[in-house]
Amino acid sequence: MGFIDPKTVPVKVLNDGTTMPVIGMGTFGSDRVSAEDVAKAVAGGIRCGYRMLDCAACYGNEKNIGEVIAAAIKEGVVKREDLYIMTKVWNNMHNDVATACKQSIADLQCDYVDMYFIHWPFPNYHAPGCDVDSRNPDSVPFTAERFMNTYRQCEELVEAGLIKHIGISNMTIPKLEATLPLMKIKPATCEIEIHPCFQQKELFDYLVAHDIQPVGYMPLGSPRRPERDICPEDIADMDMPEIKAIAEAHGVHPATVCLKWAVQNGQVTIPFSCHNYEGNLKAMVDGDDLTDEEMASIATCERGNRLVKGQVFLWAGAKDWHDLWDEEGFIVK
Repeated sequence: MGFIDPKTVPVKVLNDGTTMPVIGMGTFGSDRVSAEDVAKAVAGGIRCGYRMLDCAACYGNEKNIGEVIAAAIKEGVVKREDLYIMTKVWNNMHNDVATACKQSIADLQCDYVDMYFIHWPFPNYHAPGCDVDSRNPDSVPFTAERFMNTYRQCEELVEAGLIKHIGISNMTIPKLEATLPLMKIKPATCEIEIHPCFQQKELFDYLVAHDIQPVGYMPLGSPRRPERDICPEDIADMDMPEIKAIAEAHGVHPATVCLKWAVQNGQVTIPFSCHNYEGNLKAMVDGDDLTDEEMASIATCERGNRLVKGQVFLWAGAKDWHDLWDEEGFIVK
């Protein structure tokens, strides 16, 4: 395994002047990869130069990851302050964020969290690995009041020193319009699905205009995402002719093109891989940048191809997954 000097990896400056790396290691095994294998990849990732980890309570592997973080620190591979650890409160803990956060900190053995996300903007719980047709009768539509109850608990955790920054995730412009004016502490980041066939430019530009750093998940189009998130009409980003042509021109894998596009487009990217993580990190420091013409070519790959549709979060009375995303410009009740 090679080593990529973390100091050579570019950073993004957040709205409080602190920085975060432009690439982190995703840890969602997509219901296909065991907690042990994800933790093994994280151990290797830290040793090859990753300094940011994107975790979540609902991924079911934080204890395993915490063990490899502790081992790396004990061995002197890295110091805690050199790591940027992100995790998320799951939907069933929106009314007790402190307990959820303290559990993640204990599991990850990290003393504090650098970025703590509200994973979804509503408290609609589903069991891990559930079927796409699963519905929780207790699910409810989004309201600013419910969301802000959860957000204010996060603000208290910042004040208590348990988390450094608050992140939001899977938000929409109408939801942001309803909640941003109510926040005492501005969110530093917003984690959303971004890849060449789903660029979310309007939301992306809104976040940038409001000084909130976009963090893009599924940057490679997540070919190994859970079965429940795979639909016949989905498009494979890395099979797009534009992506393949650019990869051939540069002599690299299409994944490298997707990651270079992500960073040059302005988002922080968090690819998941158990085996190719070193190559993903290398893409940040090796090889030529994409040209303006190549970036323009990838802009034409937009297909509105949302992969994480969120069907399992629907509430009684919702028509279909489109209701989760406020596509008509207003919050669907």
